[in-house]
Amino acid sequence: MKSTVKGQILIPAALRRKYHIERGTTLRIYEENDRIIVVPLKKDPVVEGRGILKTQGKILKALLRERQEEAKR
Repeated sequence: MKSTVKGQILIPAALRRKYHIERGTTLRIYEENDRIIVVPLKKDPVVEGRGILKTQGKILKALLRERQEEAKR
């Protein structure tokens, strides 16, 4: 495998399927023991579930308000 001029690499299709990597998947890339490690991050359930209750953010705003009040105590 070779990298492109921009340093891009191709993850083989079998690995993309196995690790559920699709367009837009966030990857964590780091170095460990002289190796480059690529780890697909799980989707944030809060972000993914946004809007599912059709509350237009009212529940989230109430939760954030409540947490701010608790922090003041």
